[in-house]
Amino acid sequence: MKINIYYGARGLIGDPTLYVLNKIQEVLRELNVSVERYDLYEFKNNIVTLPQTLKDVDGVILATTVEWYGIGGYMQQFLDSCWLYGDKEKISNIYMCPVVMATTYGEHDALKHLVEAWEILGGRPVTGICGYIADVSELEQNAGYDRVIEKRMEHMYRSINQKMPVFPNSNHAVKQKVTFTQSLNLTPQEAEQLSELASDDLYVQKQKEDIQELASMFKDLMNVKEPDSTMFLQELRERFHPQPGFEAVYKFIMPQTNLPLIVKVNHTQMECYYGNVDDFDVEMQVSADVMNDIMQGKMTFQKAFMSGDMKMKGDFKVLRTLDLLYN
Repeated sequence: MKINIYYGARGLIGDPTLYVLNKIQEVLRELNVSVERYDLYEFKNNIVTLPQTLKDVDGVILATTVEWYGIGGYMQQFLDSCWLYGDKEKISNIYMCPVVMATTYGEHDALKHLVEAWEILGGRPVTGICGYIADVSELEQNAGYDRVIEKRMEHMYRSINQKMPVFPNSNHAVKQKVTFTQSLNLTPQEAEQLSELASDDLYVQKQKEDIQELASMFKDLMNVKEPDSTMFLQELRERFHPQPGFEAVYKFIMPQTNLPLIVKVNHTQMECYYGNVDDFDVEMQVSADVMNDIMQGKMTFQKAFMSGDMKMKGDFKVLRTLDLLYN
């Protein structure tokens, strides 16, 4: 029998989970179980390759420490990798014992998280170990806790040895439905190769550069242009009709431009540019097509607002004056 341990906390001195894992390893070795432990913090850049280590195991122990909230980033990344690259057929026969120690609130939620994640992967969870331990000396000075650990490991050993069946649950249904539509249809060998490539930073960076180059090439072939930062500026300057004594600041938000179009009117002077402004009299949300129709005289600002083609907030009288400025 072979059992792998995956430890997802930071490996700090005094971590109660480490004490529990050391006792677990002692018990399992007494039962002649082959045990291999993976401290996930030592595999920061290669966690995505670890689902490969599930190939020949009968059971796993997922262990973590709740220091603030949740199961921790390393453990979550490992579970994500199992979902993306793991052999689900193999995982469906692997028993999992969760171990969660907390130095703060939340150990039960974290344990539930591990159980539900393993069920969604299709695996078989068994009764775990869960507790709030403010100081590791509490574990060291109470032999009763050691007996609890022994009983849990004996239960896991019997479950694996007797191939104890597990009742079906709705989390298994998630795997059946979601993987049908979302996951790539990969063989275990292809998934293993993909996980290795995903952990190679140089390969990933090269792929990103290649994708960017291809996107640029196809954009040129399709004659796709970036939004013009000077769009409508010339028309606004040419068609401006000053209104003596009138001052206002207009802000146009168009989905086709990265920045708002600002029009500042000061008596006979007008300034327009793309940027941001804190104080304005009227803010309008309008598409570039509608704005183009207005500039060509096919529509007025007021008509665009009344028809629902443009949204505005601010002083309606100031909006109506815009049609006088650009009649």
